[in-house]
Amino acid sequence: MRNLFICMLVVLSLTEITAQTINIRVRNLNQGKAALSYLKGENVIKVDSIASNEKGEFHYSFVKNAGHQGMYRLSFSGNRWIDFINDNEFVILSTDANNIMDSLAVVSSESNKLYYQFLKLNKQYKIKTDLLQIILSKYPKDDDYYIYTENKLVELQKKYLHFVNVISQKNPKSFIARYIKSVQLPAIDLNLPMDKQLAYLKTHILDNVDFNDDDLINSDAFTSKSIEYLTLFRNPQLPKELLEKEFMSAVDTILNKAKVNQLVYQHVTEYLIDGFKKFGFDQIIDYIVDNYVIKDDICLDEKLQNSIQRRMDQSRHFKIGAIVPDIIIPDSTGKEVNLKDIITERTLIIFYASWCPHCQELMPKINKLYKNQDKWKMKILAISIDTSRTDWLNFVQKNNFNLINVSDLKGWNGKAAQDYYLYATPTMFLINNKREIIAKPTNVGEVEKWMELELDIE
Repeated sequence: MRNLFICMLVVLSLTEITAQTINIRVRNLNQGKAALSYLKGENVIKVDSIASNEKGEFHYSFVKNAGHQGMYRLSFSGNRWIDFINDNEFVILSTDANNIMDSLAVVSSESNKLYYQFLKLNKQYKIKTDLLQIILSKYPKDDDYYIYTENKLVELQKKYLHFVNVISQKNPKSFIARYIKSVQLPAIDLNLPMDKQLAYLKTHILDNVDFNDDDLINSDAFTSKSIEYLTLFRNPQLPKELLEKEFMSAVDTILNKAKVNQLVYQHVTEYLIDGFKKFGFDQIIDYIVDNYVIKDDICLDEKLQNSIQRRMDQSRHFKIGAIVPDIIIPDSTGKEVNLKDIITERTLIIFYASWCPHCQELMPKINKLYKNQDKWKMKILAISIDTSRTDWLNFVQKNNFNLINVSDLKGWNGKAAQDYYLYATPTMFLINNKREIIAKPTNVGEVEKWMELELDIE
């Protein structure tokens, strides 16, 4: 019996040793509950809920290797949180709820000490480098202050690179070492003139990113470097069509680098599609789908896959010249409106929603254009995919829409939305009196061009 008791103690002690513990103390936190999540790019995926003890301490234990390496987040009320690295070591953090970042102290965990040192150093390096480069761009090279500033910049770079390549790499196989190596900011070649530095960055900014390390999916490494790279191609002065071509070139570079690892490739592709979708760059999404998703048969997230499938189906079935399906849908009085009964030379079909930001901008402009038409023989069938009758009618009345306003209030599941493979709002189809698609405008400018074209013909 005594031997059995000793064996049980040994088992319990081994369990305690192999269980990785997270201990985060938050002073002045009124509520004693928090959500533990892990990060995957910009997605925050909940793991568990944790209650604090009377000291304001949150404890959580991972059985060894049960909690994967990567970034985690402990979230509290008031949109506050603490991010930390799980690198298979004990983590003890302490902070104050009223000023989380400035008061945060890493009591135990070398990886988290490195992580927070890196965040601070990264921020300082970015700010100081930008300021010093502005000075260098203003002063002549033979000026004493130019030489002094250049030396300061060289010193700043050496300090930064020493941390990235030496201090943080004492355990090169650790998650934090691999993370810092991949997300480090680029060191500018100071021998290059200012006008050549952008081209240098476009060529070298992704050099240190290890796209073959799929552990980094469980962090913001690939998403932050992707957006950092895309930012180099952003030019507000370019028209949207040319800007999209610039971004397509950047997408090619990112995705071709990501192809070395299928998991990373999928992760980055999903991020790019979702990001461009938020900003309304439909042409870029189509480009990614055609040249990468379909071509390489990428298995996307289910929700995103459904949206992409609708996009592909719409592209396949709604080409220029195709005859669109009939639409029978009620107006605000409940009377059914039939697309076949709309007698006009041209009909613009618009799918929109009152809650859609792009629609809120587009629809009043379309309505104004419609009201001001003179000889243009066109009517507009405005189909709302709202599910709230109140929201729909308030939007129509607020903007004084003089359109054919209809909705079945079934959202994305309405018959018209399904028949037209609707995947985004706003979506427009311009058809002739034979119900053939003659254009698929993406903005009010393209609609207006068709109006002007028709006027010229008249």
